[in-house]
Parts: sequence; structure tokens; C-alpha cells
Amino acid sequence: MSRLVAILLLLCLPAVAAERRSGFDFMSPATQEMQREDALNPAMLWVAEGEAQWNETPANGKSCAGCHGDATASMRGVAARYPAYDERSGKAIDLQGRINACRATHQHQPAAFDAESRPLLGLAAYLGLQSRGLPVRAPDDPRLAPALRKGEALFHTAMGQLNFSCTQCHDANWGKRLAGSPIPQAHPTGYPIYRLEWQDMGSLQRRLRNCMTGVRAEPFPYGADELVELELYLNSRAAGMAMETPAVRP
Repeated sequence: MSRLVAILLLLCLPAVAAERRSGFDFMSPATQEMQREDALNPAMLWVAEGEAQWNETPANGKSCAGCHGDATASMRGVAARYPAYDERSGKAIDLQGRINACRATHQHQPAAFDAESRPLLGLAAYLGLQSRGLPVRAPDDPRLAPALRKGEALFHTAMGQLNFSCTQCHDANWGKRLAGSPIPQAHPTGYPIYRLEWQDMGSLQRRLRNCMTGVRAEPFPYGADELVELELYLNSRAAGMAMETPAVRP
């Protein structure tokens, strides 16, 4: 790891670093059991569809398995290190962005999966499952340093009509309640997640946009650099915590 990135990571650690807790810890026993037991976890429906897509060969290209082989071996630990640096764009890219880029390059599909579409979430959940239980990895590429700084700045920037920042909720008031729901520490260890409120799967970008709407701010569009930068920063805070994908949340 470069010295610059190591210093940035130290600066990024939240005040609660010594007491980091997953959102799982704030859930009711019934919801925790839903996540623990795959047979009860509704997100596993998306995982099953993602596995089928992994092995499906399109008419004019290769299957994911055709390039990468058995996902349980080749993809183990991969989701734990995203967002990563993308050579083609020169920017940080999240896992779903990588899926779409790979699909365009190797499967010759001109159209990307739509944001929050079932196929995209299914593949992301299936790949995330291969890292379940492994630690989230801190970014170790110095080329990610500018994006990491931008993500940290966004986390501390007050926005919207309520003039509220991420840190005011998730650092200063974690463990308290907002509209009856517990405030977690915002460690993104389980995305994509099945959220009971949504009755659906969703990405971290969907959750970030929800938060922005909640403070009456104009949300960044799906795929925006700002959302990927925020995810990069949040993952740096969660480095070393166990991956939970696909998680369940209230």
C-alpha cells in the first residue's frame, strides 16, 4: 500500500472506529434470522438468477463463466475490493459498473444493464456472495486517492433544505432513532441488499439517493462519479469488517 493512501485511510477512519458495528447489529432478531438463513433470505432469489446469468452464453459472445470459470473460486474476494480503479475511464468504478463494462467488452452487448435492474442486481449479489465472510479490503491503489478524498468531502458536506451531512447522522448520532428506525454507522458491508421497506433488492447507490432525498437534496443520478466516490470512502471506513452480501435490512 502506498504511503499516501495509508495516510488517507487513517484520516478517513470515523470517530467510532474502535466500536465499528454492522447495520446487522441494529436489526430485530427476526430480521437478523432472515439474513442468517439463506432459505429465509429473499435476496437469494436474485442470487439464483445471477448464478444463471453467470453461466448463460449470449448468442454473440461469451458467458461470464466462459472467461472467469467457476465463480466460487475465481470471484472469491473480488467484491470485497470494489470500488476499484478503472484503466479505461481513469476513474473509480463500482462492481455494477464493472459488470456492465465487462458485458460490453466480452459479450458484445451494446446496451448496459439498467441501473437497479433485476439482472444487474442479481449478478452483483451473486458475485458479492462469493466474498461473504471475507474482510472488506482497503483501497491500495494510489490512483484512487483523489476519488477517496472527494468521497470523504461529500460525506462531511451538508446538503439539501435540511442542511444535513452524512456524518451528522452516522458518526454523531448512530444508535439513536430517526422516525422510529435505528441509525446505523453506514458501513456498506452487505450490498446489494434486500430492504424490507422496499420489498425489493437495491444497490448502495439507491440507498445513498434515498438519504439525499430524505434531507431534501437533489440526488445524484445513478452512475454519477459522486456516488462511486462516496462508496469508495464508505468502504475505506469499513475496511476489515466482514462482507455480508446479500444482506437484509429493515
